Amino acid sequence: MSGEKIENVVIIGSGPSGWTAAIYAARAELKPLLFEGAINNENYANGLLPLGQLAQTTEVENYPGFPAGDLSGYFSSAFEERKAKELIETHHKAGVSGPELMELMRQQAKNFGTRVVTDDIVSCDLSSRPFCLKSLSGEEVKTRAVIIATGARANYLGLESENRFKNHGVSACAVCDGALPRFRNQPLVVVGGGDSAMEEATYLTRFASKVYIVHRRDEFRASKIMAERVLANDKIEVKWNSVIDEVLGNDEQGVTGVRIRSTIDKDKTEELACTGYFAAIGHTPNTAFLDGQVETHENGYIKWTVPFRTNTNVEGVFAAGDVADDYYKQAITAAGSGCQAALDAERWLEQQD
Repeated sequence: MSGEKIENVVIIGSGPSGWTAAIYAARAELKPLLFEGAINNENYANGLLPLGQLAQTTEVENYPGFPAGDLSGYFSSAFEERKAKELIETHHKAGVSGPELMELMRQQAKNFGTRVVTDDIVSCDLSSRPFCLKSLSGEEVKTRAVIIATGARANYLGLESENRFKNHGVSACAVCDGALPRFRNQPLVVVGGGDSAMEEATYLTRFASKVYIVHRRDEFRASKIMAERVLANDKIEVKWNSVIDEVLGNDEQGVTGVRIRSTIDKDKTEELACTGYFAAIGHTPNTAFLDGQVETHENGYIKWTVPFRTNTNVEGVFAAGDVADDYYKQAITAAGSGCQAALDAERWLEQQD
């Protein structure tokens, strides 16, 4: 292997955890290489484009440090002219948006020397060190350490109308979006029957005038206590034995309602007026490329094997963000674990040397 280039650390993924890991690793002089994902139709359909899921949201009101205000001047100083002009033209002057926040993180990581490759890692060999990673374009990369920050994608029903109104009333995160103006004092719809759906619906009652839960069966899969809490809430109405037939709306207003169809009588439909549709049918962590080489929990999320650390069962491989978090799933917690992963990788590499 004499003369072969071996990276110190490769970061796979480009959400808040990946960019934060890159910032810390670069500042530690580890010269990180980050694969941010490929730009293609498959990744677009699955929500796996560069910059992560946050780049597909609109307002971000709960990330510290970005209160409402005009960031146009800051964009001019932070980015080269073309990118600054692009962001200023779309800036809504109400604080920071998801795409803006991710572009800022990306630029910060690059400022410290992170090398960015716009490609996917599609397979890897973690059986021996240095690890070998293979990209979609066929590039092979050897590395001493790996930080997995590939996130988890929200599950949707797959309706064309869902995709049409994403970020215009269709969401998969009540905590992220529930307090936005379009949802306040308005009827909302939550789809699902598990604990996640119960949590989302209960949370949304803080803002909505009414919350409908649409569930395909006649009883919830959720834990008894969660289900009882929902059924006792006067602001929640359950539409049993029903599925979403179509999300209704228009380009000007976004979501204006949903049409539901009975699972018992397929000819029976009903329209519910609402300004928001929340899919609460789970998330799928993006771990297929690992081919089972990294230990996961039963739900597919990567398992941290050292308490309060980002270590996986493979020595030298660390996991950060939503790919290892089935509970919080927030930008700020993802960024925090990205910092942890970079520090864990740095200290592990020092021990190896």
